[in-house]
Amino acid sequence: MNHTFNHQTRTPAALHAAGAGFVVTSHHKAPLGLRTVAAFELVKGLVVLVAGLGLLTLVHRDAQQIAEEIVKHLHLNPAHEFPRIFIDTASRLTDARLWFYSLAALLYAAVRFVEAFGLWHERPWAEWFAVISAGLYLPVEVYHLIDRPGLISVAIPLINLGIVAYLAFLLANNSKSRTSPAPGI
Repeated sequence: MNHTFNHQTRTPAALHAAGAGFVVTSHHKAPLGLRTVAAFELVKGLVVLVAGLGLLTLVHRDAQQIAEEIVKHLHLNPAHEFPRIFIDTASRLTDARLWFYSLAALLYAAVRFVEAFGLWHERPWAEWFAVISAGLYLPVEVYHLIDRPGLISVAIPLINLGIVAYLAFLLANNSKSRTSPAPGI
């Protein structure tokens, strides 16, 4: 029996069932926006991981002295607000706090890496997780915007809101495509 196949309209399962003897696989790629969000989450995880590892280098060292040297090296005035906050914070660091913050950074980075992997591979759980986690930050970011308006205070909630809206849009579209019947049924 001779079969004629249209490989563009027949699914791999139909081809296999029809006795084609091979399966055509598609190389579907996630949408660029989703991959961009995944890359953004990966970068966030890497930055926090590096920061956490950096904190570990301060264990058994005088963090206040190191902070004062950094302020001096950058030619900042230690009496100004941000250098003073930096030095004061460093003066209160203990080895136990450094270990705690490093562990927290490791856990945060691990969560971001898992989320990035899930988004890259279009896992619905990762899209839901990203919407919820990004949405949780929005009230804090809006409060910060109201408290200290500025370019960064505007940009961060806008980027986060864009990510939440985009992922919610993808989830809504994916939900519709899963619940709508297949053509011809």
